[in-house]
Amino acid sequence: MSRSDIMRAVKRAHTAPEISVRQTLHALGLRFRLHRRDLPGSPDIVLPRFRTAIFVHGCFWHRHTDCRYATTPKTRQEYWLPKFMANVERDARKEAQLRGLGWRVLVVWECETRDRGELVTRLRREFNLPDLAVDQHHSS
Repeated sequence: MSRSDIMRAVKRAHTAPEISVRQTLHALGLRFRLHRRDLPGSPDIVLPRFRTAIFVHGCFWHRHTDCRYATTPKTRQEYWLPKFMANVERDARKEAQLRGLGWRVLVVWECETRDRGELVTRLRREFNLPDLAVDQHHSS
């Protein structure tokens, strides 16, 4: 398989980490829209009620700082480094544009989706949702 075949196979939307975030949001009772092309950067998930845009970023492609999954290929760095830099710059530009339009922007990294419990905790905190386990305990 050639490098271009591999690159072509990289999914832009509906990735496993994105689906994990969507399932978690849904389980928390939050409703959302997907890939709103009318917003800068076409965010992966948009929660209009909270005026929040969520990007689910791959650690490798979007250069998650100090993440073990954000490796840099040893070969052809003259190709990879500008590509990574362009991704990071575009991410920052699109986030700034969204904030300028009054949107809150969250970035969920691919590595954060590997631990469902941590993801639930983070999303509860981000949306100021009560901890159901605590609520259930008090209602008995």
